[in-house]
Amino acid sequence: MTEPLEKYNMPPAYIYRLETSPRMISQFGLFTSFQANVDANGNNILGDAANEPSITVDPTNHNRMAIGWRQFNSVQSDFRQGGWAFTTDAGTTWTFPGVLEDNVFRSDPVLGSDEAGNFFYLSLLQFFCDNMYGSLDFGQTWTRLQPDGDAGGGDKQWFTIDKTGGPGHGFQYQAWSTAAACNFSGQFSRSTDGGVTWMSPISIPSAPVWGTLDVDTNGNLFIGGGDFGSEFFCVRSSNAQNGQVTPTFDQNVSVNLGGSVLFAATINPGGLAGMIFLVVDRSGTATNNYIYMLATVQQFSASNGSDIMFSRSTDGGLTFSAPQRITDDPVNQNKWHWFGTLAVAPNGRIDSVWLDTRNAANNTDSQLFYSWSTDGGVTWAPNVAVSNPFNPFEGYPVQNKMGDYITIVSDNTGGDVAYPATFNFNPNSGQHEEDVYYVRVSPSGVPTPTPTPTATPTATATPSGTPTATPRPTPTPRSEPTPRARPTPAPRP
Repeated sequence: MTEPLEKYNMPPAYIYRLETSPRMISQFGLFTSFQANVDANGNNILGDAANEPSITVDPTNHNRMAIGWRQFNSVQSDFRQGGWAFTTDAGTTWTFPGVLEDNVFRSDPVLGSDEAGNFFYLSLLQFFCDNMYGSLDFGQTWTRLQPDGDAGGGDKQWFTIDKTGGPGHGFQYQAWSTAAACNFSGQFSRSTDGGVTWMSPISIPSAPVWGTLDVDTNGNLFIGGGDFGSEFFCVRSSNAQNGQVTPTFDQNVSVNLGGSVLFAATINPGGLAGMIFLVVDRSGTATNNYIYMLATVQQFSASNGSDIMFSRSTDGGLTFSAPQRITDDPVNQNKWHWFGTLAVAPNGRIDSVWLDTRNAANNTDSQLFYSWSTDGGVTWAPNVAVSNPFNPFEGYPVQNKMGDYITIVSDNTGGDVAYPATFNFNPNSGQHEEDVYYVRVSPSGVPTPTPTPTATPTATATPSGTPTATPRPTPTPRSEPTPRARPTPAPRP
């Protein structure tokens, strides 16, 4: 199976001008979506595109968040860079200072934070190696923590941070796809110094791809993923938390999610219909250390469409429940439920969001939907639409996809979501544009909370690395980047 790779194809676009329009604030019932990829004056940028967003939130102050995304400065090129924005008022307004490195191809953004509110941004380069960036000011500026590409990695990489109080506290764990990698000797790596240096890659049993990682309260690492099709796995390492040894994997369990993952599907022709998400409950409640897996799949009984399917383990990943369909509309192979993701709140509530075409007569216009569970995933609340519908096929930047995933971070009252949508209309192109939005969801259905004032933070230390606060693009011609010396390995099937 050929994976849709994140690779360099076109040089940066020649930009003649930068035109703007008012930023989009999209109201749908009680839910308000705020555009994040805006210029220095808070306006929408005409002619660009932004997708595949990843969000992180300061656990010590909900006002402070950051979103990273794939930034296309012009829809006339598929050249993308590492875009980001931050907020200090709980998502009502966003500041987009620039890309991580100007005119450098970057993709597959994954953001996270530790329990102290230090932010991290994992970003993929064109030769399938990546870098970890750190931010001590809650996403306002970013510092590259190692030389170009020296964090290892590969296509569709993901990472997690050990936030427990055990020996692995602060360790970062990373896994990626086997289809294209920085180093084909393995697909897993660990950092024991806050993302600065990374061990040589090692293999993972069953080679799970397109997945995510998490850590339980005992410091055990779990990796979820699949085989590019209908097989899914949950792999455990109980000694990755021991920085003195090379991690080994002592448990590998097959998980039934009721179908096959999709790429090149009608709804997202150039990418995945969604990744495979694994999260662990660390609530300290009756569901503590439960493991949850979710994927966007085409059920075995279907030949079209997709559903959001869920499974849980109550015994540390030894066994998993039968697959459960979270989407509650009548089964209809003409409908797409896609980009499914989930998160667990500190109190044990599970939140899930996804894009959904159930209300569309054309079966493709999509809305963001939300559901939650307060009993460890046994039952799920009725699905709630939380955004206006949009056409996912408009605004493509010479690449027929809206990315491969969306993300959510949960707290005790709700969840913070970053997702792409095409609400803005560009009169120059006659099409709507791909932009990144933030919305607050919650079981109570209340709108985004009114923020409290937040003082501008002052960094107390600086990680070793290269500062990379790049100004916003100006309306001048862009030069073609110098080719990288590192060779690109041939993609594996």
